[in-house]
Amino acid sequence: MNVADWIVLLGTLVGIAAYAAWRTRHIRSLNTYLRGSASAGWGTIGLSVMATQASAITFLSIPGQGFESGMGFVQNYFGLPLALIIVCAVFLPMYRRLNVYTAYEFLGQRFDEKTRLLGAGLFLLQRGLAAGVTIYAPAIIISTVLGWRLDLVIVFTGLLVIVYTVTGGSEAVALTHKWQMTMISAGMLTALVVLLLRLPEGLGFTGAAHVAGALGKLQAVDFSLDPSRRYTVWTGVFGGLFLSLSYFGTDQSQVGRFLTARSARESRLGLLFNGLVKVPMQFFILLLGVLVFVAYRFEPAPVFFNPAEAAKAAAGPHADDWHAAERAWDHSRAELAKALREEHAARKGGDAAAERDAHARGLAADVAANAARVRAVIAISSTDPNANTNDTNYIFLRYVLSHLPVGMVGLVLAAIFAAAMNSSMSELNALASTTVVDVVERLKWASDERELLAWSRFATLFWVVSAVGFAQFAARLGSLVEAVNIMGSLFYGTMLGIFLTALFVKRAGGTAVFTAAILGEAAVIVCWKLTPLSFLWWNLIGCVLTLAIAALLAPVLPARKAA
Repeated sequence: MNVADWIVLLGTLVGIAAYAAWRTRHIRSLNTYLRGSASAGWGTIGLSVMATQASAITFLSIPGQGFESGMGFVQNYFGLPLALIIVCAVFLPMYRRLNVYTAYEFLGQRFDEKTRLLGAGLFLLQRGLAAGVTIYAPAIIISTVLGWRLDLVIVFTGLLVIVYTVTGGSEAVALTHKWQMTMISAGMLTALVVLLLRLPEGLGFTGAAHVAGALGKLQAVDFSLDPSRRYTVWTGVFGGLFLSLSYFGTDQSQVGRFLTARSARESRLGLLFNGLVKVPMQFFILLLGVLVFVAYRFEPAPVFFNPAEAAKAAAGPHADDWHAAERAWDHSRAELAKALREEHAARKGGDAAAERDAHARGLAADVAANAARVRAVIAISSTDPNANTNDTNYIFLRYVLSHLPVGMVGLVLAAIFAAAMNSSMSELNALASTTVVDVVERLKWASDERELLAWSRFATLFWVVSAVGFAQFAARLGSLVEAVNIMGSLFYGTMLGIFLTALFVKRAGGTAVFTAAILGEAAVIVCWKLTPLSFLWWNLIGCVLTLAIAALLAPVLPARKAA
């Protein structure tokens, strides 16, 4: 990066942080700190809800996901629009009517305190871990750009999050989200334009789509009934529905966002706006990864995209194996690029025989290149058995750093950092709110609003430190976007089952639903450890089991009336 890129990057980050700190400098109210001023319109709500989801993971890992496996990941979101309609119809009116700070207050009113603490505990555990992954993602950027130690960069990133979040709480989160989403949109559009302009002359978007389609990268829909396949229409529509329903309906990081609206109508419009935009946005980001895949087939690419691991292998005891793999990779990729150009020219010229011949040579070169990459990964593992051999999260970042012109690198990196701050602020504010409202206040650890506000800031600081600690291990989780969804799926089904029991199983009491939730969560853990089921099915299993067991236990275990 040069001076211009640094000016764009630091100017954006400091400017947004300063704006949030200045606008929230007079906050002394616990209500405003935890929930905001409750005056946001539907546009702000829609952008805030979207920004909470659109972390740096989205813009680092999802293009890498598109690069490696194509457009199929978009099926993960097929159930989201229906889920948001259900949230608008069922969950939103309930939260507005009860005027709660957190979603888990409702469980205390409907059941009892142990069920409330169970719901809050599941959220704190899941979101606390996810916050670590969210902090880890932008740390990759600084570590890669500057060559600094990743663990120290993670600590620095945590400090940056503290500046944003501890001072202004929910109000600071809402104020900055719309500006951050503007930066994100500008950065991603810039990357798309550069990608299209840098494609080989005469190829264009249509030619790139043909190359990607021929290799299965554009297959966005899979109707397979194999339950072990991770992304299909069925996992997306059914598993994705339950995942999204739990995320938007019971996760405080989202509930806290739409409760800042000035009316139920504004919240509803903001959520529906998100439902309309989210799937196309994810499709677009995956498409960026597919286009990077096509671009790298016509030009030199690293055999392994994580530069730190590559450097260790190149200087380690297995350096000869590494360099041999690199040479084989470079030769095969050059042959591949040549064959692809000849295939494209033959197709435009209508020479079917030459097109088939070039296609066959391209496939052979691709097989040889993949074999060379396997050899490179083996060299990395042999050099360091604890090395991270998954480089998905580095693919898009490496392309940005090596291809975008002066100033635009800083813009795209600012967009990724803005996304990281978006999600981190929302998560940490939600963790602090839940800790204070559902734990500190219930256990009477504070006597007045001033002490509760101090606890809120302390809780935010505590969760930042915890997230930084977990982030040190995030490098071993593989694709970050998958890791976050997997962690969520371990708990979201059970959480949703508790809430649906509260709404629809009127006879169920706290003991019945508490027992059902423990058994439902145990079943999810068994699915995770012992079965090949796609993680999206865990949401359905946890929810249905919790709901069904609570209904069966309702006549047996004592219940108390709803408050």
